[in-house]
Amino acid sequence: MLIVLLYSIRVFSIAAITCLFLVLPVNYYGQETTHKLIPSESLDVFSIENIKENSKWLCAHCIALYVICCSACVLLYFEYLSISRMRLIYITGAQMNPTYFTVLVRSIPWSPDESYSETVRKFFTNYHESGYLSHQMIYRSGTVQKLLSDAEKMYNMMKENSVEMHCQKFKGGCFCAGPTNSFAILPSVNDSVTDKNLYGDMDMLAGEKECSAAFVFFKTRYAALMAATALQSANPMSWATDLAPAPHDVYWSNLSIPYRQLWIRKIGTLVAATAFMLVFLLPVTLVQSMTQLEQLQQAFPFLKGLLKKKYMSELVTGYLPSVILILFMYLVPPTMMSFSALEGSISRSGRKRSACLKVLYFTIWNVFFVNVFTGSILRTLNVFFSVKDIPATFGKAVPAQASFFLTYVLSSGWASLSCEVMQLFPLTCNLIRRWILRIKSEPLFETLSFPYHTEVPRILLFGFLGFTCCILAPLITPFLLFYFFLAYLVYKNQILNVYVSKYESGGQFWPIAHNTTIFAMVVAQIIALGVFGLKESPVASGFTIPLIIGTLLFHEYCRQRFGPIFKNTAAEVLIEMDRKDEQCGRLEEMYKKLRTAYCQFTLLAKRDTSTSGCSSNHNNENSIIDTESAKPGKPLEVHGLWNPPFHLDDMGDLGVPTLTNK
Repeated sequence: MLIVLLYSIRVFSIAAITCLFLVLPVNYYGQETTHKLIPSESLDVFSIENIKENSKWLCAHCIALYVICCSACVLLYFEYLSISRMRLIYITGAQMNPTYFTVLVRSIPWSPDESYSETVRKFFTNYHESGYLSHQMIYRSGTVQKLLSDAEKMYNMMKENSVEMHCQKFKGGCFCAGPTNSFAILPSVNDSVTDKNLYGDMDMLAGEKECSAAFVFFKTRYAALMAATALQSANPMSWATDLAPAPHDVYWSNLSIPYRQLWIRKIGTLVAATAFMLVFLLPVTLVQSMTQLEQLQQAFPFLKGLLKKKYMSELVTGYLPSVILILFMYLVPPTMMSFSALEGSISRSGRKRSACLKVLYFTIWNVFFVNVFTGSILRTLNVFFSVKDIPATFGKAVPAQASFFLTYVLSSGWASLSCEVMQLFPLTCNLIRRWILRIKSEPLFETLSFPYHTEVPRILLFGFLGFTCCILAPLITPFLLFYFFLAYLVYKNQILNVYVSKYESGGQFWPIAHNTTIFAMVVAQIIALGVFGLKESPVASGFTIPLIIGTLLFHEYCRQRFGPIFKNTAAEVLIEMDRKDEQCGRLEEMYKKLRTAYCQFTLLAKRDTSTSGCSSNHNNENSIIDTESAKPGKPLEVHGLWNPPFHLDDMGDLGVPTLTNK
């Protein structure tokens, strides 16, 4: 997130300097007219619409476009290179990460003669004998997990209430009071009930509800990688394997979904998201009609007298449409998050990344394309059926909506930052709980995770608007630059002091930012091509075509050069890590941790802290840390990390790192 903001600050600093000192004066003096005082001028005077046709000064816009796009590509390359290096450091530094030893197996064939667990053991003992270590079955845990979670919450509430009553009994304070017998019987009762009744029943119930999925543990990282990437059966719908997500990143409720349903779910969510996008055209059409003063007066004749006043017309056609659109847009992230959960993502980060993509596509489509083409559904769709007319249509429509995008940046961008600082939704929920429902106790274990699916699309949308409008309406660049500076400060504070990092994404959001930036540059170049064509400037149009081709070639190079790094892990890196662990004798310790890493039932894990079940001793410094114990600004520790035994001595041009002892 912060890397995307820093990149945006660098790019739009160059864009602001180029546009304000090169493009803006050309736009301002594009027509031979007598100018008023600058505060009294309309925004159209500062846009490319003020340039007369067949003007030689359009070459300035072409030069500015080259400077901005070339700078953006150079910065993109170095950012991609830097993030790829950090990803390798992240992989080699987390040498005790159980993810690299674990494979998620789904669609296990059912056998009437044996259980799923026995089927898994026989299959991997037969075909992966040298690398197979053990496995852990996954259960249909809907009701079971709910009962366990409720029991855990009740136990914590009773424990807290016992402390509160103990403190209230002595007004002088807890620390000066003597021992009390209040709830003194709880520990012994809890132990007896837990051990004899609750856990015994849960173990038996869980054993009866095995589903066709399991975590399979391997002796080496390389063996797990080969098992995860290889086709295990002649039938691709059986024995489907993937590298397991991090323990605290597992989305347990989706693991029991039959593997054969996943493609149906993906198609269904795609159709639902598309339908939601089309339905959302109705409020967007309403918003766009409000920006047209003539249409508004025809639809509502009684507003003619009111809209003749200058400040009312500016309010109704300027800020009110943006505010209405922002209010409707608040419905999008939770809806897309629900769609992503229904898709069947096996990890929380994967679900949030999928929701981020959906929200990004949704916002770019509705905020930019639909608003550009006046909100008409048929006209919006017909534009893309006529490929030859796309540049000319863009060139005519986008400059006319530049003032709306400028207003949207001011209203949506700065308002979102203020809401982020105040945390309006948690604040409202807290006020309702305290003053309406009269609940004085604080909710247990309430932690906030960073809303990537909400904030990342907003940042990328503003970057998209900046690229597409910078040479058309240069005044948007200083406002965008100020927003990115302010957003960097706000989000850095929120990440350090407010949000809890429950998992590490490993840089998986950066390819989304890279692809969106390339798409924004290509759209900006197509718009410029259309504008230059309408302004009858063949020289500027001719020089824009090579820029489009060069941008697409650069994107393909980055996709081939850096894309595989974010999809797979290099085998030689994992092999070197395995050899170092074997030499240092750390593999046996890792095998013990694998039994404790992926535990589906939290209370069963806590029960087994004193035995040899799902979790190791909590007093151990390498024990699994609960989600609620994480602190803001510090990533959640999924497992105990020793001092990293390697470091990257020589990366070169992102070559394979040399792993050496410190």
